[in-house]
Amino acid sequence: MESVLDHRSARALLDWHIALGADECIQDMPVNRYELPDAAPVSVRKMAAAPAPDAPGTGAPQPARIVPMAQVDPVAEARRAAAAAADLPALREAMEGFSLCDLRRGARNFVFADGMPGARVMIVGEAPGREEDLEGRPFVGPAGQLLDRMLAAIGLARGSDQVDGSVYITNVLPWRPPQNRDPEAAEIAMMRPFLERHIALARPEILILMGNHACDALLQRKGILRLRGTWAEAAGLPAMPMTHPAYLLRNPAAKREAWADLLAIQNRLARAT
Repeated sequence: MESVLDHRSARALLDWHIALGADECIQDMPVNRYELPDAAPVSVRKMAAAPAPDAPGTGAPQPARIVPMAQVDPVAEARRAAAAAADLPALREAMEGFSLCDLRRGARNFVFADGMPGARVMIVGEAPGREEDLEGRPFVGPAGQLLDRMLAAIGLARGSDQVDGSVYITNVLPWRPPQNRDPEAAEIAMMRPFLERHIALARPEILILMGNHACDALLQRKGILRLRGTWAEAAGLPAMPMTHPAYLLRNPAAKREAWADLLAIQNRLARAT
């Protein structure tokens, strides 16, 4: 006798598949979408039998006009929605309700930011991973734990209640890409207006661009191993590109260069006080 899943068991099974990275449903048998049905639906037959209206002044029927659907520009829509956000809560609402990014369909949680708005330092990462998707906060997995230790080494902490000692953290993308794949160029371009508005509303003094995709979004440049350690300008602010903490976990020898970058950030903050 087959067992029947109740709604709780079905939901748990669905969550398990999502955690494994499943992002679409596949049927047991393939569907031939090019195969025509034996008979057209009744509504279609009626439309085919109906006479076409005559053109004015003639008795000849005119072919039906095909009106193309309006094309939606997701970047323009994102720019409009971002510009309308007057503060960070409004920006969060606009981003969470933005329906043109397909990543939101497969993600469990929307990941907006963490830390103190108004902090002198704002960190821009790439995209949420599995742990961030589960918790709804950026940089909470192993890479995030390493980031916290790196910040503590120069007197910064996302949990600090002091503006001078705190940081504000966000990502280029607020939703986890399937199976932690890299963000695509179209996704970065779509979310860039929100990121730029996020920076303008948070009003940091310094940006830290963690990894290639953060540099791509704000500098339109890649090659983090060449970019790191050299001050650049992004969104009108001084920006330090740094290797992502996930890279440092895989390449511990690179921590020495990351420490030099942290010292450069500490010195810049000290000179600005």
